Amino acid sequence: MSELTGKRALVTGASRGIGAAIAKALAEKGADVALTYERSADRAAEVVRAIGSLGRKAVAIQADSADPAAVQRAVTEAVHALGGLDILVNNAGIARYAPTAEIGLEAIEAMLAVNVRGPVLAAQAAIPHLGAGGRIVTIGSAGAERVVGYPGTFYYMTKSALHSFTRGLAQELGSRDVTVNLVQPGSTDTDMNPANGEFSDFQRSLSPLGRYGAPEDVAAAVVFLASPSARQITGAILTVDGGQTT
Repeated sequence: MSELTGKRALVTGASRGIGAAIAKALAEKGADVALTYERSADRAAEVVRAIGSLGRKAVAIQADSADPAAVQRAVTEAVHALGGLDILVNNAGIARYAPTAEIGLEAIEAMLAVNVRGPVLAAQAAIPHLGAGGRIVTIGSAGAERVVGYPGTFYYMTKSALHSFTRGLAQELGSRDVTVNLVQPGSTDTDMNPANGEFSDFQRSLSPLGRYGAPEDVAAAVVFLASPSARQITGAILTVDGGQTT
């Protein structure tokens, strides 16, 4: 129950949903946690309080993952607040849906900035602080494996870019005993994709299990990859989708 005791983690985009579940799950295993948020200061404060109730240190950092300077600052502040950094979880992400002929340049650039450039810059800033046993875990999407619905083409494209980023970075950091892995959630009950949403029945029909996942399901995968038990796993893509991509 305490395999992450003494570890210091930064989780981006963790004021709600999957990110909040990851931050709390890491703390439950003993880690101190810094988390970023863009606008939801109240909800970020709730996550900080929940982590504090577990006896772990927590800090919320306002940072827009589309802003390169903010990403760098968030890592620096996390290192300062926690006294170092052992685990980086790139969770922040956005989605914009429209057919290719209709999607605007602003939407395309926003997704590229947050979903692709954000994880790259966060990793770049974190790498100098990660020692042996360090972990980088990025949150992608099962849609990178199976595109369901043409309005999501560009969103899934940004998530598929994380495949090569994860595998390449794993090669780069292996000699330092730092692992790099990717977790791909399927339909997960969050504010962005609620289990009672307009298309939820269709999404459930894609899964052999016939249900939505919970944020805690994704968090459990991240905690495992961040733990000593996963020391021999790097460059891996772990899909947590209830079998949607089978």
